[in-house]
Amino acid sequence: MTGYLDIPKPVRSGIVIVDPLRGTPQRVIVMQFNPETLERSLAPQAAGAEQGDRTEALRLKGPAIETWKFTAEIDATDQLEVPAPQGIHPQLATLEMLINAPSARIRANQVLAEAGTLEITPVESPLTLFTWGGNRVLPVRLTELAITEDTFDVDLNPIRAIVNLGLRVLSSSDLPAGHRGAELYLAHLAQKERLAGAAASGRLETLGLTGI
Repeated sequence: MTGYLDIPKPVRSGIVIVDPLRGTPQRVIVMQFNPETLERSLAPQAAGAEQGDRTEALRLKGPAIETWKFTAEIDATDQLEVPAPQGIHPQLATLEMLINAPSARIRANQVLAEAGTLEITPVESPLTLFTWGGNRVLPVRLTELAITEDTFDVDLNPIRAIVNLGLRVLSSSDLPAGHRGAELYLAHLAQKERLAGAAASGRLETLGLTGI
């Protein structure tokens, strides 16, 4: 029996909602199952790329623009120890509220508009972090959320769904200097630099070259 106790539990991926001022977690969304695949896309912020300025061809204006896409599964039948009278409505609603302004704030803005307020400040959402192990803790904005509910209980509560998520990594170019999210991004970038430094370097001879 002790052999089973020694097996490390797999780390789950998830989303953490953080108070940007205090830095304290407000909500932790743990993925029920880790996605089997991750699609990552990076586009450089090249200086002078559009104008074709040859003196700027090797210059970068800032961090690359990075997006993530993955598919998550939510299944109430795998949570038998927890009663689910509403199916997976709560889990889906938690994800949907990442891209919805609070109803109280919407009502307050409506009151301001009716009073003739000329400029109403858009609602600022909490800082959202996507975590994929200890080496990837990224400030993100949810850009895509597609939900396919494919199984229901007798009250038509969804009990199984496939969720497609798209995330845009928020870099130090997107956030104010000193913002907690910007600092977390810079820490993530420094981690990438350390990992790149640990990679073994190849040899020119392997490429069929004797010099450059």
